[in-house]
Amino acid sequence: MSERVQYIKIVKWSDEDQCYIGYCPGVIGPCCHGDDEVEVYRELCEIVDEWIEIARQENEVLPSPIIGLEIEELLRSALP
Repeated sequence: MSERVQYIKIVKWSDEDQCYIGYCPGVIGPCCHGDDEVEVYRELCEIVDEWIEIARQENEVLPSPIIGLEIEELLRSALP
C-alpha cells in the first residue's frame, strides 16, 4: 500500500479559477487543476507519491500522517 493513503487529499471547485483544484494539507498546497474532478484527484495522488519519493531520496522528514487527527482541526489549519 502506498504511503500516500496516510495523507488527506482534497479536490475542490474554485469559483475564481472555474476548475477543480487539488492539494494535500501538510504535504503540498494547490498543485494541480482541471475540469474533471476524478482526473484531478488521480493527478494529485501521483504528485503526492512523487513528493514522498523525493523526500525519501533527499532524507527529508515526512510530515506526520493524517490518520488519527481530527479532520475539522486539520481543515481549519489548511484553509486561508
